[in-house]
Amino acid sequence: MVMIFTLVTAVQEKLNEIVDQIKTRREEEKKQKEKEAEEAEKQLFHGTPVTIENFLSWKAKFDAELLEIKKKRMKEEEQAGKNKLSGKQLFETDHNLDTSDIQFLEDAGNNVEVDESLFQEMDDLELEDDEDDPDYNPADPESDSTD
Repeated sequence: MVMIFTLVTAVQEKLNEIVDQIKTRREEEKKQKEKEAEEAEKQLFHGTPVTIENFLSWKAKFDAELLEIKKKRMKEEEQAGKNKLSGKQLFETDHNLDTSDIQFLEDAGNNVEVDESLFQEMDDLELEDDEDDPDYNPADPESDSTD
């Protein structure tokens, strides 16, 4: 009986040691992975150190790219500009366009007549000054509504 107790105790101690070794190994692996992840993250933020030579070579490439983009844009604008005139250019070349809107409205039958006598005596109207209203805010269209 004493011999069995001694053997069982020795086996338990050995098993406890093995379990402790496994736990410590897992913890070390976990710490190692965390450390590697942290270093990888630091490396991402570290980047390339900027020196005068690095900056000048990058700037030359960047300026060349910008110049190429501007040239493409200018070519596209020239091609589009050949087919399409601006509004100012249209009015300068064709003076019939000066009255074309009026002709269009008259042809459509949208003749609007304004009775100017209605606007001659503006003093009789009770118009509120927005400057006198403390709640008036020109940016907010709801502020001029009366309660």
